[in-house]
Amino acid sequence: MFVLSASQSILFSPLPKSPGCSIKAACYHSHFQAAIKPNQLNLDHLTRSYGPTQKPKRILDLKAKALTSNQAETTPRCVVLDIEGTTTPISFVTDVLFPYARDNVRVHLEETYGTVDTKDDIKLLRSQIEDDLQNGVAGAVPVPSDNSGKEAVIAALVANVEEMIKADRKITSLKQLQGHIWCTGFEKNEIKGVVYDDVPQALERWHASGVKVYIYSSGSRLAQRLIFGYTNYGDLRKYLCGFFDTKVGYKREKTSYIEISESLGVDKPSDVLFITDVIQEAEAAKAAGLEVVISVRPGNVSLPKNHGFKTVESFTEIPF
Repeated sequence: MFVLSASQSILFSPLPKSPGCSIKAACYHSHFQAAIKPNQLNLDHLTRSYGPTQKPKRILDLKAKALTSNQAETTPRCVVLDIEGTTTPISFVTDVLFPYARDNVRVHLEETYGTVDTKDDIKLLRSQIEDDLQNGVAGAVPVPSDNSGKEAVIAALVANVEEMIKADRKITSLKQLQGHIWCTGFEKNEIKGVVYDDVPQALERWHASGVKVYIYSSGSRLAQRLIFGYTNYGDLRKYLCGFFDTKVGYKREKTSYIEISESLGVDKPSDVLFITDVIQEAEAAKAAGLEVVISVRPGNVSLPKNHGFKTVESFTEIPF
């Protein structure tokens, strides 16, 4: 049995007798048949379509928007990448870049001694070496004044830089000088940057989906641009939005990641995904509120048990 709605029942109230009563009755009968037809066919009388029962379009649109919203919430607005052990093999840094800088520091200083960049490099090195001498850092030797002559100054600088490189120190003065030395090597095609095979595809995918990608490395911003500008896959800088180095802070300090997230202008730190191979960096970033994934690549340092972080062996494992 089917029940008439209130609006439909009005159509069937008693009609007064009149000359045109039979005509009106025929019209009402026609309306009645049209009204009950959807119910007889088990159709939804609220929809305009006479196909199978459908949910109103407005509800479907709301569900689609909710699904899109949920997907957006799981995708970070920004990705910040470490280089060594994350995008690039550690061996490239230790076996190619560091030896090149060490072997060419004297030649570089001699050839560029009077340039603005090298004067700035020497100024930073002098300041760092003075701090090292006061703090009793092993391998630090005094740098004579400029009045002692170019050769004496360069000899002392080379001795200090070689010790800094040997200790793999993450200090701005060393990284800036190394960046300038590597610049010459890249421009002469004596060095070519190396990235893992999955990196270019991931960068392209994130770029296409609107995710902004940045680099954060202890190497100078110049060095970072060189590594991604002269890679075995060509120039990848078109996929990158910016570079951070130790001028923003050291990578094992929470405040560095707070500064980065504030610089990126995100609504909350968790809008940023940081990928690194170093557990101490991961812990600092997590403490600052960032999402963190640890990169597990061949040659990386083993992670402690129960570290609590998600790990990936390839960027293809990152689900966005």
